[in-house]
Amino acid sequence: MSIFGAYSKYYNLLYKDKDYAGEARYIHDLIQKHAPGSKRVLDLGCGTGRHDFELAKFGYEITGVDISEEMLVSARSRIASLNPVASSLTFLPGDIRTVRLNETFDVVASLFHVMSYQTTNEDLQSAFATAWAHLKPGGVFIFDFWYGPAVLTDPPVVRVKRLEDDESSVIRIAEPVLHYNENVVDVNYEVQITDKTTGKLERLRETHRMRYLFIPEIEYIQRIIGFKMVQSLQWLNLEREPEPTNWSACCVVVKE
Repeated sequence: MSIFGAYSKYYNLLYKDKDYAGEARYIHDLIQKHAPGSKRVLDLGCGTGRHDFELAKFGYEITGVDISEEMLVSARSRIASLNPVASSLTFLPGDIRTVRLNETFDVVASLFHVMSYQTTNEDLQSAFATAWAHLKPGGVFIFDFWYGPAVLTDPPVVRVKRLEDDESSVIRIAEPVLHYNENVVDVNYEVQITDKTTGKLERLRETHRMRYLFIPEIEYIQRIIGFKMVQSLQWLNLEREPEPTNWSACCVVVKE
């Protein structure tokens, strides 16, 4: 089971307040700016498909790929309820470092810090190569990531998140360990789930290793692969470049 195995069961609850619609609008605006007329989008690391459901409303045909079968089960279970956009959604298993679908797309996206899960240079380069292999010439790759200067300016701290729905109440404790010489943070999660009907308490523990990235290293790796960076931005800001006050940044690169 991947790190998103047991965790995936409660993923949508933990992120029920995340503005997927607003984030999809942001990606749509970037696509319209850098690749107008695009129709087909590949989402690398699609998770439970929440971004894809929103992007489909803009008329895109979406193929989502994820390494976690548990996440994909959740994504597929919602397709039938999403008419009239259901027919434009496809979810497939695959490791974004190695998957090859033998088809090309107008846009490749990788959202919610999936690229920061590529913690070695080899992993990062392989993920870029996957994006390149699935893009038409002139297609764009849009991805967000943990922005290194912000992580070092405002280091991660222990955080507690509490959420509930009709069936469960969830407490998630995130305890980070920063490894400066590796440019990674080990986020140690403990998730406590209480079944409201039975009172049963379940505890899950997972460690998510996250890499924070810097613009020069992204530019170097993407040049090796055959991309050209056209824009780097603060996440959800269409005008401003990344700053040390914003942990999340976004890059748009084009296949030359």
